[in-house]
Amino acid sequence: MFKNMPSHIPSGSVILMFKFSVDDAKRYKNATDAIVNLIDEGQLEISKDGLFLRAMDPSQIAMVVFSMPKTAFVDYDAPAPSAKVGLNFDNISKILSRTRGGEKLEISQADNKLMLKFIGAKRKRSFKVPVLDMPAGATKEPALTHDAVIKVSSSHFKESLRDCALVSSHISLSASEEGFSIEVHGDSSDLTEESEKQSEEIMEMKVTKPAKATFPLQYLEDIVKACPDNSPIMIHLKSNAPLKVEYEVESAKVTYYLAPRIDSD
Repeated sequence: MFKNMPSHIPSGSVILMFKFSVDDAKRYKNATDAIVNLIDEGQLEISKDGLFLRAMDPSQIAMVVFSMPKTAFVDYDAPAPSAKVGLNFDNISKILSRTRGGEKLEISQADNKLMLKFIGAKRKRSFKVPVLDMPAGATKEPALTHDAVIKVSSSHFKESLRDCALVSSHISLSASEEGFSIEVHGDSSDLTEESEKQSEEIMEMKVTKPAKATFPLQYLEDIVKACPDNSPIMIHLKSNAPLKVEYEVESAKVTYYLAPRIDSD
């Protein structure tokens, strides 16, 4: 499976597959939250360039694509050409939440265990979690040319979603040369929010063709949850086609695809 592995390994010795570390465990927790907010399990690839994951959520409605370059780590040792390891990210996120302030985090795989080591000034703690036997990751990303791209403030967009949650479980997004709009229709109330193209909330906007589509609100909330406040979110919209959402968190780039709801006539 790995190149340059010794052909004769002493009985009982530990085979170290990979190791990488960050100077602040909290930063890595923030980055992996972008994964765990959508999926519980996935196959992480550790390559010479960094970490990569592509996975569908259990309902097959949404996809997450995660990449974190090796430059984000203070130490990075990966096998050639790469290693793929199945992980329960929900379990790992709970462990990462136990970090104390200022701890360094070291992650390595030895045999069939993943070790997470928290290193403080005068104290070390190590957790071991099993590596999962998982099938290959999700298929390729959707090949789409979206008609509108909106760069919006994460804080503003999250607040808009909170307003929408008061009304309905589905949200309609639309874009035109005039601006970006959000509509929600419920049993007892409706909500419409319109932002002009040159408004404070819209950082940048490009529309080649008017676009509108409806999506499940809970998924959209989960998708943007890990985005830092006041950071840019890129929204790619096409009528009745999967939504593409992009942002960065702690040196990691995250891309999501969300299937629309197609209303029958």
